[in-house]
Amino acid sequence: MMLRNSCVFALVFFLTIKILTIDTRSISENTIKSILNNPTNDTHRKLLHAFTGYRHRFEQSPNFKALRWNARNLKIEGLCELCDIGVPLVRLLLELKETALINEAVSLFCKEYKSLDENVCLGAAHEYMGVVFQVVELAPLTNKQLCALAFDCQPQTDFPVFSWNVTFPNKPKPTPRPPQPPSSGSPILNVLHLSDIHVDFAYKPGSQADCPQPLCCRQGQPAPGHAGAGFWGDYRNCDIPYWTAEATLKYAAEIEKVDFIYYTGDLPAHNVWNQSRADQLYSINTINNMLAKIFPNKTIYSAVGNHEAAPCNLYPTPNIKTDNISWLYEVLADNWIRFGLSEDTRASIERGAFYTTLIRPGLRLISLNMNYCTSDNYWLIINSTDPLDQLQWLIQWLQYAEDHEEKVHMIGHQPPRSCMAAFSWNFNKIVDRYENTIAGQFYGHAHSEEFMVFYDEVDKQRPVSMAYIGPSVTTYSNLNPGYRAYTIDGDYAGSSFWTLDYHTVIMNLTASNAQNKTIFLKEYDARDAYQMKNLFPNDWNDFIQRLQNDIDGPLMGLAYQYSTKSYQNGSQCDHNCRRGLLCDFKTSRSEDPHACDSIPPF
Repeated sequence: MMLRNSCVFALVFFLTIKILTIDTRSISENTIKSILNNPTNDTHRKLLHAFTGYRHRFEQSPNFKALRWNARNLKIEGLCELCDIGVPLVRLLLELKETALINEAVSLFCKEYKSLDENVCLGAAHEYMGVVFQVVELAPLTNKQLCALAFDCQPQTDFPVFSWNVTFPNKPKPTPRPPQPPSSGSPILNVLHLSDIHVDFAYKPGSQADCPQPLCCRQGQPAPGHAGAGFWGDYRNCDIPYWTAEATLKYAAEIEKVDFIYYTGDLPAHNVWNQSRADQLYSINTINNMLAKIFPNKTIYSAVGNHEAAPCNLYPTPNIKTDNISWLYEVLADNWIRFGLSEDTRASIERGAFYTTLIRPGLRLISLNMNYCTSDNYWLIINSTDPLDQLQWLIQWLQYAEDHEEKVHMIGHQPPRSCMAAFSWNFNKIVDRYENTIAGQFYGHAHSEEFMVFYDEVDKQRPVSMAYIGPSVTTYSNLNPGYRAYTIDGDYAGSSFWTLDYHTVIMNLTASNAQNKTIFLKEYDARDAYQMKNLFPNDWNDFIQRLQNDIDGPLMGLAYQYSTKSYQNGSQCDHNCRRGLLCDFKTSRSEDPHACDSIPPF
């Protein structure tokens, strides 16, 4: 009994310390400023991981970019040491088949730790604990390696088990041919980009919008002096109601010229602690039915998000025998083919939710499943080496496109800098090798508006490719609803199929709630707002240089404002905040310690 009580106590203690890394809701702006003033303080080091781990919660804070900048080179020794103690204890209990002890400790922790909502805590434990047990048992990793992955205790590249390389065909890379602007009057294509819709079917106007749970605006009465959830949505920790998503998509269908649509995932809401497969399928089918009705004659090219799975983020690979994802992929295949894909994409979608198809003669689409690249997908801890051989498949199709003089657009949910290091660096090698073929990359996931420049693997100053990270339709968190529309070099012989311009449309949520009707506005046109002649890699690199040379100037402030979909303006982003945003613009791969060295510190 004494040993049992000691184990329960040890696990509760471990969980209490670990939760410091996720209990971000109680951390104030004053705490952020305190961390910025003294980032090496031991307590602040623990809190830093909380901020960086829950990106959506804080990325729109005026201090978030500054915080992440200061956190870049810090080591979280305390958490790593605790992890080194906790993992062997969990492994011992699993070997003794004492999982009931772990469940008991988690239940006790969820009841006693008052800063965390008990239902959220128990729900998340129920959703994820079984997977965590299997990962700890099956992963061919030492305790140190597991902790390195979980808490970024050491770079993944320090461990050979996390390092692997793709293989390229034995064909030399062609001489780079940077894109050129089309002749005046050349045909164009208009592409609508929708991402991160996150409809909350339980949204309730007037309910509590600043609740203790990760997702609010669903129940309860607002506290005295606090406003309830707005009818059209809320800037606080809430997703959007169905009617707001519907109004936004109807507006886009009415106003925009649309030849086809890129649709980069994340349909369900953020109540990840109590979602079932049935919940996810209801969200997917209901939202896709709405899309099909609003855009009846448009082909929609889709990519899968991390929130489509149940539990969220967990996409098992074929080597996992206790779980599979076919329940989701079969439904996605049916929906995506209904959206206009050919039947011959079904096998690839049902295998891994990635596929390729021709959009126009000379323009190929490759849709990637980026859930097979992130450490949030715990199954990859068991084996992260090119899951389902997706990158080798990508190389094969890019080589096919190069051989047949096709241009390629790639879509996915998470941008490659969100991936595990080996995947991210291999992805960049692929982009570098096929720079003449890849004419555009389009992602979501960030919710804010961003772009990302890829640079040559040898000449680190030469830009080779561009990725656009589109805005979310949801408001979660501190954002206006939005979408983006691209003007693409059009369908004619010799077209580059590169993006020539884009504009973003937002719903002014404050005005919409105040006037009880939707207020949409064109936020900006990229070339005009950023004073750019073209939107090719060299032009974006020149733009970054202009921002870097006047980092505290009005243009950088404008870039920040647009990243928040005009929820905030440049005056709310200080020097460190601007450095963090600028670093994002020029970082295309994870664990790249020198990507932002050229950004001036003062």
